[in-house]
Amino acid sequence: MTIQEITFHKEDQTFDCKSIQIDPKALAITIVAFANADGGEIAIGVTDKTRKIEGVDQHTERLNELLRVPLDFCNPSVPITSDLLPCTDKDGNENHILLMHIPASSELHANQADEAFMRVGDKSRKLSFEERIQLMYDKGERYYEDTAVYDATVDDIDMAAVERYTELIGYTKSAKQYLHENNSFITINAKGEEQVSVACILLFSKYPQKFFPRGRTRFIRYKGTEERVGTEMNVIKDVTFEGTILDQVKATIAYLETQVEEHTFLGQHGQFVTNRDYPKFVIQEMVVNACCHRAYNIKGTEIQIKMFDNRLVFESPGRLPGTVKPSNIRHTHFSRNPKIAQFLKAYDFVKEFGEGVDRVCRELEANGTPHLSFHLDDFILKITVPKVTENSNKVAEKVAENSNKVAEKVAEANKKVTERLIEKANAHGERLTANRIKILELMLEDPYISRADLAKNIGISETSIYRNIEVMRGRYLRRVGPDNGGFWEIIE
Repeated sequence: MTIQEITFHKEDQTFDCKSIQIDPKALAITIVAFANADGGEIAIGVTDKTRKIEGVDQHTERLNELLRVPLDFCNPSVPITSDLLPCTDKDGNENHILLMHIPASSELHANQADEAFMRVGDKSRKLSFEERIQLMYDKGERYYEDTAVYDATVDDIDMAAVERYTELIGYTKSAKQYLHENNSFITINAKGEEQVSVACILLFSKYPQKFFPRGRTRFIRYKGTEERVGTEMNVIKDVTFEGTILDQVKATIAYLETQVEEHTFLGQHGQFVTNRDYPKFVIQEMVVNACCHRAYNIKGTEIQIKMFDNRLVFESPGRLPGTVKPSNIRHTHFSRNPKIAQFLKAYDFVKEFGEGVDRVCRELEANGTPHLSFHLDDFILKITVPKVTENSNKVAEKVAENSNKVAEKVAEANKKVTERLIEKANAHGERLTANRIKILELMLEDPYISRADLAKNIGISETSIYRNIEVMRGRYLRRVGPDNGGFWEIIE
């Protein structure tokens, strides 16, 4: 991670910034939260509110205190690693930032007060007694992906697949070095023998089904709305996808796309509208979710995707992981297999940790269909995705029409605000550049917009965005609340 990345990186599921002045007990909360979730990085010497670079060189005593936090304030201790990154501080002096790397842990960690926390989005949330007990249960199976696979050797690994991945993430050493040095894909036991992990086999093996015969995905299509057997069996398609997890994800999504039907109907304005049975993102996310979060220690069955005339059902071995429940699944993230999730994120199948299910629900809502439904049948989690019907399409079209009318009124009001701001600048002998006007317009549209999104929309660097904002701050705009969680307010 570079200094510029640290400065502009939003705090999220796996990243946080802290001032060098942070109290050790407060830092312990963040370390514990990361260790209990997906791991993460903490940049110390960068204020989390203003992102000013303080550095750590002038605070040797406090720095040593903070380095002892994972040992002295966390129970059990958290085995972090750390780097000192050279930087230029806010006063223009050469300095350093301490970057702590916190691994996801197979144990449950607490602070000195015996309080357990978990990272949820950009917050470290304290766990209730019930959530803590549930997390302790899930910790036992969550890292099954780190277990050594009996009788597996390096010869079972497709090094070409590893090289494709290392090239994607910018790793410059050899494929075998990557497996030895990262994610415990290959470890050495007490006898000096190489051991290959479950995650390594599932992601890079020449043939993972040699070790996990049911580590595959099966698609079954039924005629009608019920699953029948015997003489009434109504299966019309039955296809199985094998190979690595990446192979399965790609092949399953591609095949499902051939099974999704499109419907064209005449809209209210005399134009034909085409809609799908299931939105494209919903298909992709549900396939990825099933492969990413299944419990691979359950070896008696595979992932099954069942298509009926009115719904899709995704059946994945394993319960909802960790503190995730049907009531909070849209906004609570927990990876049963964090290394697999990290791998799929590199291939752009996982967009943002914790975002997928919420977006699935929003896509379904936009199409006027009911939400996902969840059912646990013994050790199989069943998630039902309702089919988008013609009636729901028309409902969605009506909702979109009303939304467009509201959007038009909002846009008109925002335009008037922008005009008044330009007049205000002219009255003071100032000039609002095109980029600054665009920044103000985007903030009016979305007060919560980030600098990164502003830069992407306007086509300039985040540094330029920052400079333009600082010029306008206090006269044309102000920040309400913290950098994370606050919003922009326009001053007329």
